[in-house]
Amino acid sequence: MTIAQLAALAGVSTATVSKVVNGRSDVAASTREQIEELIRSRGYRRQRRPAKSAALIDVLFHELRGLYAIEILNGVQEVAREHRLGVVVSELGGRHVPGRDWVEEVLARRPVGVVSVYSGLDPDQTDRLYSRDIPLVQLDPTGDPDHGAPSVGSGNWNGGLSATRHLIGLGHRRIGVVAGPGDMEAARARLDGHRAALDLAGIRPDPALERHGDFNIATGRDLALELLRLDDPPTAVVAGNDGTALGVYHAAAALGVRVPEDLSVVGFDDLPKAKWMIPPLTTVRQPLKDMGAAAARMVVGLAAGEALPQQRVELATELVVRESTAPPRER
Repeated sequence: MTIAQLAALAGVSTATVSKVVNGRSDVAASTREQIEELIRSRGYRRQRRPAKSAALIDVLFHELRGLYAIEILNGVQEVAREHRLGVVVSELGGRHVPGRDWVEEVLARRPVGVVSVYSGLDPDQTDRLYSRDIPLVQLDPTGDPDHGAPSVGSGNWNGGLSATRHLIGLGHRRIGVVAGPGDMEAARARLDGHRAALDLAGIRPDPALERHGDFNIATGRDLALELLRLDDPPTAVVAGNDGTALGVYHAAAALGVRVPEDLSVVGFDDLPKAKWMIPPLTTVRQPLKDMGAAAARMVVGLAAGEALPQQRVELATELVVRESTAPPRER
């Protein structure tokens, strides 16, 4: 379909269709929706990138808090600098799906591409980017992502496996877990790895020792308090991320439980603060900066019309043993 054909079908001018295609806001909402529906149903796609596309990579976060986002941005910025691109950052205030305004802004900017971090676009939003030849790469996608879409992640399952295997090797058998959100692919993989380690060791998982949080310190503390107040509390806790692990530390301190003498703790991410926690945190290192760089390289390659060697890039994780884990104390 051409812009002229779309205009004829919609009963509007080619200038009006052009405004919608290029993300202009000065079109009535009902007319915009009619044209967008035609774009989706008729398969319109820009034949080539406009000459005036902005030299930008858009990075979308569900929220900008802590060093997780900074590490990823450092990786994106490194690649952007190589290609003389700028970086635009958007934040969803804790939501995981952007609203209409965000899509309109991206279409108006016409960036080289979009990196979506721990957030997900609905099919309509994805189609609108695709129809304008704006590539999208997902990093740690939420929900049930389109598995055909390019994405970047880390060895979350193996990380969860290695964390729990480490504790089992120290002699722990009653191991609690404060996992991440159930709607996040990475969090589910970490939990599955934990469960697999228990199964391989012949340890029957106890549902009473599982909690599901949101990767925040306060939630980690509250859920760890629940675990530590059980009649038969765990001797070790696997945390969904380093922030959750810090929450476990706070819960232990509040109850007079010593780490690692009374309770071993393992985190996930290995953010810079992990080695400065007291005691220094044993955690699974996730190469966040490298993940951001990989996503940016995929965007740049797609924008140049290159075929990706693989749709899914998964970088290795590594267990970093510090002083927060030890053999269980005899009871």
